[in-house]
Amino acid sequence: MKEDKNPWNKANQWEEELGILKSIIDKTELEEMTKWGGPVYTINKKNVVGIGGFKSYVGIWFFNGVFLKDEKNVLVNANEGVTRGLRQWRFESKDEILKNEKFILHYINEAIANEKAGLVIKPEKKEEIVSELLNAEFKSDGKLKTAFEAFTPYKQREFLEYVESAKQEKTKLTRIEKIKPMILEGKGLNDKYR
Repeated sequence: MKEDKNPWNKANQWEEELGILKSIIDKTELEEMTKWGGPVYTINKKNVVGIGGFKSYVGIWFFNGVFLKDEKNVLVNANEGVTRGLRQWRFESKDEILKNEKFILHYINEAIANEKAGLVIKPEKKEEIVSELLNAEFKSDGKLKTAFEAFTPYKQREFLEYVESAKQEKTKLTRIEKIKPMILEGKGLNDKYR
């Protein structure tokens, strides 16, 4: 089996186009790394751009593309409503890339300047989850509370979501009984899957 040099070249039909995009990026100060199985270009270990080929297009994506001026109005949000900062510029041919080389380089340099300026979208703070039933358990069992507090906020949140996602109080109480031994043993809710 032939090893795929670029796993992001999903259709394996964009080798020449990806080479051209790479040669454009090589004109900048970005450093190439492999992340998520494909080429990502960084500055100070911060993701700036990535490239990849898909079924009907080859593209360059800007990790904080939302901050680009996009004078040519070419950037798209690949996952509207989900993706907040990432923007893609898609190409359907080698000629289209060559024709836009000057602009691609301009967009990349703008993305580098934005990264150096510290322009990033901060992750949204998740709403705090409170479980009155679990808090009642903590009040009556100090060891359980101490063991729970030893978990990272992420793992605490998993337990709280598990309990509070139940609709009926009876189910919530059953779930609390199920997780109490796990908490006391220092095992996270989803540790067996990690």
